[in-house]
Amino acid sequence: MFQFFNDDQKMLQKLVKEFAEQEIAPHAAEWDEKDHCPVEMWPTFGQMGFFGIFVPAQYGGPGLGLTERAIVLEEISRHSAGLGIAIMTHDLAIASILNFGTEEQKLKYLPQLISGEKVGGLSVTEPSGGSDFANQSTTIDQTEEGFLINGRKCFITNSHIAQINVITGTSGVNEKGRKILSAVIVPEGTPGWAAGRKENKLGLRGSITGDIVCTDVKVPADCIIGAVGDGAKIAMHTIGHFGRSGMAAIATGVIRACRDESVKFAKDRVVYGKPISSLQAIQFIVSANEVDLSAAHAMLFNATAIYDRGETCIQDMAAVKVFASEAAANASKRTIDLMGGYGIINEYPVGRYLRDSMAIIPSGGTSHIMAVIIAGNLCR
Repeated sequence: MFQFFNDDQKMLQKLVKEFAEQEIAPHAAEWDEKDHCPVEMWPTFGQMGFFGIFVPAQYGGPGLGLTERAIVLEEISRHSAGLGIAIMTHDLAIASILNFGTEEQKLKYLPQLISGEKVGGLSVTEPSGGSDFANQSTTIDQTEEGFLINGRKCFITNSHIAQINVITGTSGVNEKGRKILSAVIVPEGTPGWAAGRKENKLGLRGSITGDIVCTDVKVPADCIIGAVGDGAKIAMHTIGHFGRSGMAAIATGVIRACRDESVKFAKDRVVYGKPISSLQAIQFIVSANEVDLSAAHAMLFNATAIYDRGETCIQDMAAVKVFASEAAANASKRTIDLMGGYGIINEYPVGRYLRDSMAIIPSGGTSHIMAVIIAGNLCR
C-alpha cells in the first residue's frame, strides 16, 4: 500500500481491492479470451462509486479527486486492464462535461453517467493520426438548428457501447488558416451516429475499441461544450490530465500484478529441492518488479496530488504515463522470463499482462509523444 494515503484513501483502496478480487478477478481471463466488456455490471460499478469519483455531490459524485480515481483504476486493472480502460474512458466523458459543460449539461448528463445508467465515451482520434491532434477531418458545422457532424473516428474505446458521447471536430479555420476544433455531446439514439468496425486487439481485451461513423448527425445548439473553437482546449485538458493519469494507473496495476505473480511463482516453484526464490537471478527479477512498482506509485500519486491541489501538471502526467507503461511491458517480460515455459501458457495470466502492457503504451499518447511533451515543457 502506498504509504502516504490518508485513512479515507486506505479505506477506499481496501473496498475496491476486495470487490475486484471477488467480482472481477474470477472473470478476467474469460473477458480477455472472449473480448467481452462487462457492460452489464455498469450499474453495480456505479453503486460502488467507481465512476466520476472526482465529481462534486451536487452532480451525483463523492467530490474526491484524481488520486482516488487512480486508486480505483489500479485495483481494477490489477486483475483486468481491459475493464480498467473501459472505466477510464467512461470517466473522460464525465470529465469533459464537468470541467467545460454548462450547469444544465452537468445536471442532465452527469448523474446518468456516475450511476452507471449510461455508458460514456470520448471520440477524438482519427485515421489521419492520433498524434496529429489538430488535423481532424471530422466536421462540426454550426447550423440554424444547432450543429451538423460528419466524419469518422477510429481506435475509440467504448465505441459500440457508449450512450453519451463527446466528439471533437473541425468548425472552420482561423485567420491564420489553422483549423478550429469544437466539442459537442451526442446523446443516445441520435440519427446518423453509428459504430463501425470493431477492432480485434492484441491487449486490453475486455474493452471495446472501434470506429465511430457520423453521417449528417444533427444535435441541438445546447449540445456544444464550451464555445465553438474550444474543442482543442477541452480534449487536451481531458486527455492530458484524466486520460494519462488513468492510463498510468492502469499500467501500475499491471506492474503490481507482475510483482505479485513473480513473487508467488518464485516461492512456489521448487527446483533442485528448494524454491527458485533462493536463486540470485530470480531475486533480481522480483526486486526489479518491486522497484518499478514503487517508482510508478510515487510518480503517479505525486502527479494526481498536484492536480488535486488545483495546479497544472501536464509534464508530470506525461512522465508517469511513459514510465509506467514502459515499466509494465518490462515487468511482464521479466516475469515471463522468470517463469520459463510456464510463462507462455495461458493458464497463467502473465501473457495477458504483456499483451495489455503493449496496448497501454500507445493509448492516450505514445511514449515518443510523451517525450516530446516533457521536452517541450522543459525547453520552452
